[in-house]
Amino acid sequence: MRMLLVQTAAMHSYTNQEIVRANLPYAAMIMLGAATIALGYHFSVGSIWGALAYFAYGFGGALWIMAFVCPYCAHFGARTCPCGYGAVAARLVKKGDRECFPQKFKRHIPVIVPLWIIPPALGVAALVRSFNWLLLVLVCLFAVNAFIILPLVSKRDSCGGCPQREICPWTSSTCG
Repeated sequence: MRMLLVQTAAMHSYTNQEIVRANLPYAAMIMLGAATIALGYHFSVGSIWGALAYFAYGFGGALWIMAFVCPYCAHFGARTCPCGYGAVAARLVKKGDRECFPQKFKRHIPVIVPLWIIPPALGVAALVRSFNWLLLVLVCLFAVNAFIILPLVSKRDSCGGCPQREICPWTSSTCG
């Protein structure tokens, strides 16, 4: 395993405004996904419940990451986490061994991957069944946000100054 380099003194302490800005693409993805589910199935009772379930899954997914990945991160318990999860996680769980971060990341990130798959899959299925321009726009906005904007913001705001950049599975596959 590569040596973990931590430069705590050089890490940036994020303001609330920066934390909110860093979370906007994820929040937009969840809202666009919920809207896609609701509109795709004509705001039926089932689609409203589906949209609410997706929204809850998005919120729960963030909590999951805070509980099972963040304790192993160098940002745990500090305002040096660009998305603010590190400070929140410290209120929920105990600190873990930072050397376990890559394994925890690889194990727990798949839990939230369906958040990127469910809305476009349901949206495309609904479009095939009954075309709707507004739904097409929502599916396209979701795709641009989830697959382009969110990764770019993550790379810019999170990966660049991360003290675990060299051992992070995300960085080595997308930001390297």
